[in-house]
Amino acid sequence: MQIEEHIPLGPLTTFKIGGPARFFARVKTTEELQEALAFAKEKNVKLFILGGGSNILVDDAGFDGLVIKVEITGVEEQGNVCIAGAGESWDALVLRAVEKKLWGIENLSGIPGTVGGAVVQNIGAYGQVLSQTLEWVDVYDTVVGQEKRLSKEECKSGYRDSLFKHEPGRYVVLRAAVELSTTERADVSYKDLAARFAGSTPTLQEVREAVLAIRAAKFPDILVEGTAGSFFKNPIVPLAEAKALQATYPELPLFPLPESADVKVPLGWFLDYRHGVLDMRSVRIGGARMYEKQFLVIAAERGTSSADVKTLVALVQKKIRDTLNIDIEPEVMMI
Repeated sequence: MQIEEHIPLGPLTTFKIGGPARFFARVKTTEELQEALAFAKEKNVKLFILGGGSNILVDDAGFDGLVIKVEITGVEEQGNVCIAGAGESWDALVLRAVEKKLWGIENLSGIPGTVGGAVVQNIGAYGQVLSQTLEWVDVYDTVVGQEKRLSKEECKSGYRDSLFKHEPGRYVVLRAAVELSTTERADVSYKDLAARFAGSTPTLQEVREAVLAIRAAKFPDILVEGTAGSFFKNPIVPLAEAKALQATYPELPLFPLPESADVKVPLGWFLDYRHGVLDMRSVRIGGARMYEKQFLVIAAERGTSSADVKTLVALVQKKIRDTLNIDIEPEVMMI
């Protein structure tokens, strides 16, 4: 394990934005992770754990501490349970499951990043969330200095949330297990999927291909411009509050949550000019803009600064607060 200095972080993220890490280490084993943690303690510097860089915005000044990029790999199957290292590509794991005819995470196809990041974020898309199949997570507890296995209950997964977000830096995800099923049970309740498969029962491969096509039509091409996908969390509100919003905006759709009795209010609906509430089409700060095909997404031209993105984020938050009296939170971590 090598400790490097002044490594640019922008190229390691899908936003392609951000300055250097004061110190940087790639770890492929628990032993290397322990070495890196010991270095951070010796130098008394801050710590940040990096996965695939698909859900973060790094400040232009970089990170004045140690960035540990987790590259622990390996995938194995124990019956219908798939166990993957935290550094494995999430979408590669989904593809493997589809090829093995295992159901349960196919709607999460195409989400960039690593398995470790997926666990921390409790990723979700098109009617599925990771916590529905998550069985356990092996972590390294930096407080007690040892590995431990957390059950799915101990992970405290919620809407784009988990234990790992509430105790940042304490737990480093090493590997995770998802329990899948051989029973054909396509979930095409999400409106875009329902429209594609109206009156038919899709195969596992067909669901994956449909999800990939929908994502390609809604998200920027990361080979052309930077993005971290949906930048904001959809507001989660009590049913009564959601119904009150719907009374004001009768066409507003509402979505139940697998993790909660509350209701998800689709923020993108309000940001979509076609619904006549807010019009974000002309809003641009430097090279950053709300993406015209999906208004929860921020797209950034090459060379855009993190300051531009943050200014745009603050503007959107103010517009929503002034219009709906709702405070919205970033889904993307700002480092």
